[in-house]
Order: sequence, then structure tokens, then C-alpha cells
Amino acid sequence: MNSLSLPLPALSELAPGVNWVALLDHAAAVLEGGGVVAYPSETVWGLAALPGQAGGVQRLYEVKGRAAQKPVQVSCLNVGVAQQLVVPDPALECLAGFLPGPVTVVTPAVSSCPAALAPEGRVGVRVPDHPVALALLWRVGGLLATTSCNPSGQSPALSYGEALGMGLADLVLPDAGVAARGVPSTVVLLPERKVLREGAVPGAALLARLSGVPQ
Repeated sequence: MNSLSLPLPALSELAPGVNWVALLDHAAAVLEGGGVVAYPSETVWGLAALPGQAGGVQRLYEVKGRAAQKPVQVSCLNVGVAQQLVVPDPALECLAGFLPGPVTVVTPAVSSCPAALAPEGRVGVRVPDHPVALALLWRVGGLLATTSCNPSGQSPALSYGEALGMGLADLVLPDAGVAARGVPSTVVLLPERKVLREGAVPGAALLARLSGVPQ
């Protein structure tokens, strides 16, 4: 993949002084080598590792200081990619209208989903709504193990400078002028239809959307 022929706002127009092809190639190489990349999203800044790179996922936990029993989420290029990881559920299909966007859905995973991403058989999937995050996902094949960019227990980075200053990642991607909004994603649990964390999308709006779907 050596060109950005993907249906996203042109990064070269958002930040014309950046060689995005070379930068994304570099980010992919870092991830494939077991490294961690910091990237912007529409919520807060994140840290990413390749799900299929066991060393990378382990390093993601180490640099953040995250407890081993606390799962990370899986960021996906689109809803179709997310659906490959989860047991089919009409409720998830119903929530697809909120994606891409600041919603994380925790739902039963298919058996082929890596165990590290699906403790107790559930996986948290999200489709970010940020051109750099989506471009990075496109470059690496559609999936990343992700968590917020901060040492565990501290506030997440909200800017390139803050992400760089935390020193947690091997590479920090610029935001192309699209700032994080500073509000985390709303987390909803399926099939229980329970809001685990309020965030950028009101939990009541998610539950209202689900009210028309039989359980």
C-alpha cells in the first residue's frame, strides 16, 4: 500500500506539509516490529499496537502500566471489519448508524478473535471518526489494539504536544489539524444493552435506538 486511495478527506489537503504516505509507511513498520504508535482520534489521543503482534500488545500494556486483566479495545476501519470479530447481533447492526463515531460496543466475540482482545469472550469494538486514525487503520489492514494515550490512572493526551510529552509511544502521528474533542467514547454492553460509560454520545440515545430491536 503506497498511496492513499481511500475514501477519506485528503490528508495532503488538511496538512499539505506532511508526507503522509511515508509517515504511514513508517507507522506500519513500527507496529509490525512490535512497537506502539500514538495517534489522534475524535475523542482523545490513543495508543495502538497490532493485534496479531503479541509483543506489541504486551508492550502496549507495559508502556501504559495497564493491569493485565483490563482489556484494550479494538479500533476498526469500518463496521464491516468490526463485524468480523463479533457474534452477529441485530442490536449491533442497529448501532452501526452511530459509527464511525465515539461509541464503543462490548459484545460477544467469535472464537477466532484473539483471546488477548476478548477476555471472558467479549471484545470492545470501535470505529473512530478521525482522518488520521482511519488512514492508519487502512494502512495496517483495518484493525488495531488501542487504548487511550496516558499512563494508567492519569488524564489522556488531547494534543500532539501532550502525546509526545508523555513519551509512551515509539512514534506520534500528527493530527492533520483535526483536534480531539476531549470527551471519551460512550461504552455500551451487548446483549445486556447496558451503558458502561457515558461519553460523547448520550447513552440514552443508544438505548432509544435499541428499543425497537427485539432481544
